[in-house]
Amino acid sequence: MPIVHVDVMTTPQPLQQTGGLARRCQEAGFDGLLFTETGRTAYLNAAVAAQAAPGLELSTGVAVAFPRSPFVTAATAWELQEATGGNFRLGLGTQVRTHVVRRYGVEFAHPGPRLRDYVLAVKACFAAFRTGTLDHHGEFYDLDFITPQWSAGPIDAPDPRVDIAAVNPWMLRMAAEVADGVHVHPLGEPGYIARHVVPKVAEGAEKSGRSPQDIALIVPVMTIVGDSDEERHKERELVRASMSFYGSTPNYAFIWDEAGFEGTTARIRERQKAGDIEGMAAQITDDHLATFATESSWDGLAEALETKYGHTATRLVLYNALADAERLERYGTVAQRLSSR
Repeated sequence: MPIVHVDVMTTPQPLQQTGGLARRCQEAGFDGLLFTETGRTAYLNAAVAAQAAPGLELSTGVAVAFPRSPFVTAATAWELQEATGGNFRLGLGTQVRTHVVRRYGVEFAHPGPRLRDYVLAVKACFAAFRTGTLDHHGEFYDLDFITPQWSAGPIDAPDPRVDIAAVNPWMLRMAAEVADGVHVHPLGEPGYIARHVVPKVAEGAEKSGRSPQDIALIVPVMTIVGDSDEERHKERELVRASMSFYGSTPNYAFIWDEAGFEGTTARIRERQKAGDIEGMAAQITDDHLATFATESSWDGLAEALETKYGHTATRLVLYNALADAERLERYGTVAQRLSSR
């Protein structure tokens, strides 16, 4: 499963800035732009990018599912698929309970099975836009009413591909059963991918009568790049802080533990509860960075990423390529080298 696409990851920007960002990424040589969802919505940024940079592949990585009905999500993805000429991927995730319940104000019970039903409902809506018949009856969602006035109607593009953010074995297997791709967690180093992602994706694909090759593995990578230690130092510390943020979530503790860093999450959470942000980052040692990030010279980065992820990743998403215009161009050159291999 060779790397065939390299994307840039970004948080959504003010809409007046998104078009310029999309054009710069396209001109630098990236295949696509992936929008996370934090305080701003991923979908609006994708819509602006679609108009500014035709041909650029766009995805949500990931949009929060449960606060939006499956029909609303499907209709939004459908319009974006049409606007991009078939170059949109709908990435969905559960988020965590605190955000879903206390920030979005919706139910979070049984998040895994609920997301499974949600994806099937979204795909049923896609079918309804083409056929005029909506017929989905699942454990959490019942959808069976649509009229021409309330349907987006057929589009001259395939249905949007739907990807799921998954970490634990059940979610990985489920994603490969009902979705088109898996968003691997940013802490997903090659050992974790080999132990969990690849075998569980194979199980899920088999359950749905597909080949594992049919399921895209979308892998975000944290990179530390420079031709001197001084140049790499700033990125090294940014990556250390990012890892401590992700590593504070209890559900991800097993990833650290299995890689030989047992107790990392507990130590990070102890500093987090004390409000010690610098102390959180200090729990990420240089050995953590060597395992979970890719550090290299500029000339060696493409080969380093190919060696680490070339046998598993369908899409690589560069986590920190947007530091400045010069580095974006240099990362774009690396992206072109990877995509042409």
